[in-house]
Amino acid sequence: MKNIYKQFLAGLLLTSLSGLSIAAETDPLVGKWKTVDDRTGYSRADVDIRKKSDGTYEGIIVATRNVPGTDKMVICSNCPGELKNKPFIGLPFIWDFKQDPKNPREFQNGKVLDPIGGKIYKGKARLSASGKHLTLRGYVGVSVIGRSVTWIKY
Repeated sequence: MKNIYKQFLAGLLLTSLSGLSIAAETDPLVGKWKTVDDRTGYSRADVDIRKKSDGTYEGIIVATRNVPGTDKMVICSNCPGELKNKPFIGLPFIWDFKQDPKNPREFQNGKVLDPIGGKIYKGKARLSASGKHLTLRGYVGVSVIGRSVTWIKY
């Protein structure tokens, strides 16, 4: 009888884990994205976006690249507060983004870190209809005062 309970619990656990995996696969924002710098046109980093248990999204830097002719940046020496002098790999790059209930391809009320300048901006994002491009906007005060970048999903 004990063996049946163990098998039942193991089956229940596997079913719930596979359900989480399917949910992550169907969420078009979740996954690995290649950032593209709007000023140079080069990809500077790869960001892994995850959905947290509170329903918000965060993106962590998982790889960095240098722009040709420059040294690769490894440490966030300009970052504010507790992020100062942390390695870029593992650094939170975007966080607190919430999906707009009226438009599931839009995300708002987030924060965006500019790791080179060391500032944190308000942020919003919009997924393309294909789910392969993400336009991320960082701004100060109102959205008009800011800049947008487009990321490409792997």
